[in-house]
Amino acid sequence: MSLMSKTDFRKVWNSVLPLFVSYLPLGLASGILLQSVHFNVLQTFLISVLVFSGGGQFLVVSLLATQSSVSTILMMVFFLELRYALLGATLSHYLKQESNRFLAIFSQSMNDENYAVNHLKFLTDSSWDAKKALWVNWLSMLAWVLANVTGTISAHFVKIDSSLVHFALTAMFVYMLVMHVKNKKRLVAALVSAILAVCFMITIKNTFGIVLATLVASYAGHSFEQWQHKRREVANPTVIVEEQV
Repeated sequence: MSLMSKTDFRKVWNSVLPLFVSYLPLGLASGILLQSVHFNVLQTFLISVLVFSGGGQFLVVSLLATQSSVSTILMMVFFLELRYALLGATLSHYLKQESNRFLAIFSQSMNDENYAVNHLKFLTDSSWDAKKALWVNWLSMLAWVLANVTGTISAHFVKIDSSLVHFALTAMFVYMLVMHVKNKKRLVAALVSAILAVCFMITIKNTFGIVLATLVASYAGHSFEQWQHKRREVANPTVIVEEQV
């Protein structure tokens, strides 16, 4: 990957700075919690790079604390992170010219927050390209890894209330959601997802309910979009016919 000009790097840095700042306290908390379930610095580094997900890492901590099996942990993390297949699909239009090697590297370093930043930049900035998007991924990962490792190292003399960690993580996701609710379709998907997530978690009593809520909400958003398209066809049949001709 070639280096960027100072102007391009400044643009990337300005875009990733909010993530960089928000990841520091969350990453420190994650590192401290990982140390509480006997992760060393190397293990913290590896899970921060390979999983690169606050939700995934907090899930690992909670499952290890309840002495869950390795197979259970792997399955739960897999289903929790399955949403990245949906997120990645929405970026495919902007990355279709890139090689498979680039896509593999990009996919490994993508998470919810840098996806949101890149998706917004692709929509609003005509100069935004795949290289800038990858640097957003890498810089946000750098912040996350450094914060996690620092948290594990400092865990011997720093104590935090885990409830504060969950509050901060939830607040960050709420911010990212509000930033992306730009139309009725996204609002419907967000509301359906929130309601279903609560219902599934109460009924199933398992984090798999979050995965189900995500899939159902995505389908609901897609169905709502198709319904809107059909309404436009009925309201403006002449325009549709002219476009087909």
